[in-house]
Amino acid sequence: MKLRNIAIAGLVSVTLFSCNDLEEYNPSGATAEAVWSTPEGFVTVVNSAYAEQRAWYGKEDGIFMSEAGSDLWYNRDKDSYANQLTYYSGLGPSTGNPNRAAWTRLWKGINQCNAGINRIDQAGFTNEAEKNKRLAELRFMRAFYYWHVVETWGGVMLKTVETTDPKESLTATRSSVEEFYDLIISDLQFAAENLPLQQAWGNEYSRASKKSALGFLARAYLSRAYYAQGAEREQYFTKARDVANEVISRKGEFGVDLWSSYADLWKPSNNKNNKEALYIISNATDFGLNYDNNGNRLYQVFQAPYNGRPGLVRDLANGYESSRRLMSSLHLLDLFDASKDARYNATFQEVWIANTAYTWTANDVATYGKDPSLVGKKINIGDTAMVATKSVIANKSQKPYVVYDRNDIYNANGTIVNGRFYVNMKKFMDPDRTDANAQPGYKDVIVMRLAEMYLISAEAEMQLGRNAEAADMINVLRRRAAQKTPTDMTSQMLVTASQINKEFILDERARELSGEHLRWFDLKRMLGSGTDGSAFAAYIKAKNPDITQVQNFHILRPIRQEELNTLLNGAEFGQNPGYN
Repeated sequence: MKLRNIAIAGLVSVTLFSCNDLEEYNPSGATAEAVWSTPEGFVTVVNSAYAEQRAWYGKEDGIFMSEAGSDLWYNRDKDSYANQLTYYSGLGPSTGNPNRAAWTRLWKGINQCNAGINRIDQAGFTNEAEKNKRLAELRFMRAFYYWHVVETWGGVMLKTVETTDPKESLTATRSSVEEFYDLIISDLQFAAENLPLQQAWGNEYSRASKKSALGFLARAYLSRAYYAQGAEREQYFTKARDVANEVISRKGEFGVDLWSSYADLWKPSNNKNNKEALYIISNATDFGLNYDNNGNRLYQVFQAPYNGRPGLVRDLANGYESSRRLMSSLHLLDLFDASKDARYNATFQEVWIANTAYTWTANDVATYGKDPSLVGKKINIGDTAMVATKSVIANKSQKPYVVYDRNDIYNANGTIVNGRFYVNMKKFMDPDRTDANAQPGYKDVIVMRLAEMYLISAEAEMQLGRNAEAADMINVLRRRAAQKTPTDMTSQMLVTASQINKEFILDERARELSGEHLRWFDLKRMLGSGTDGSAFAAYIKAKNPDITQVQNFHILRPIRQEELNTLLNGAEFGQNPGYN
């Protein structure tokens, strides 16, 4: 397996606070021994271990793997792009490029981690704390990659030794999910003990730190609990709760906190080194330094179309919409009571303001279903130009701007009319790109943030039968989320123990975390892990009725066929259920 790394020590500090462009061939044999035989040289293998996360986070493939095919999203224009993942049409071992690419990238990252972990004793470290810090980075990243592997494909092969010769990979043995989590948890425990506070990294703030390791340890314990039974299950939920609460209680030490406003969390000006983040993947303003020169393209994935509507031309503020991929399900939009929950307007854009002057023509009046009296009516810069909303708008034809309301976008049964216009999900907007036609963005990707710890704690408390404590954790986030003006809605937003159940937790996670690379994993964990997947499939069909082809076995993704073809014991190793 070819690997990549940075071979220039002087580039190290640049890549970790801005990006990783780790495109050089990974030294092996004598070359590797020479490069990695000093602590300074060994940093290159550590840096390389971070590279492959960038193929998932900040790119559309990662969103297709972690958000699409869930209750929250469907293809814009009802098209077939990546339909194997977005609505399970023909997903198989040789189809679904995001799934196939993810398999390759994650194993590439794991192999790089194993290379460093197994070579660190030959790197000449004389400072044990420094050695353990670098080892902790590698073990954190290995756990990070393996969590994605086991939750995506289940109990496949578990490798802890670097693969340097393709002949070494001609046979493989499956390991259990429990064995995967034994390694993941062990790696994260070591990382939590030996990684420094993020503040110690200085400008290299996207390196793993103590808060990152503890945050992922809480997530790992929560995930692991759903594969257990009886007392063991209770133990893992307890550990998930305790570690999540530890992160919360140590937030001052870790230099993290919730923003007082959910909208502030997503302001582009607050993006870099965001104070709520537990783990960040940063991107450089010099795109040539970023992984595959692409930086962060999340803003495009959920972008709604606007360019060419009366009073609107493409600009930086509204984004580059030609590469849009996903639109919200009606279920997602209806999870929010926008009159009480400020997260709705902080997450979604329903109104577009004119950025070019326009006068209504007879043709456009007919195209947009307007009253003929609007011919000659002007839209000035700064006026409302377009509305796309989950609400029903009365007298749409009389409005001097384009209107797409609930009945234009969705059918009564929740299916999508045609997907050509919709509410814009704006969390990841990047108005600071170089120009309106520039596609790559350079905002940081928040992989994990403090709010998730409250949700992990709440979910674990619910599973432990402590709904009052779960409500307390949820209410921390709902106090922040409450509309404060013109009327303070905090009291109406608070929930009680009687309202806490599995579906409420899923709903609250959608309100708080939609689009943040978690939803497919949330559904799998709470509805599919350790089961036949029937609840997982039924939930998606019920909440997102355009997805009709999801089946029980889709709780696991298919193993890339080329992998099985390469194995001498491919038949014995076997494809995941349902994909043969």
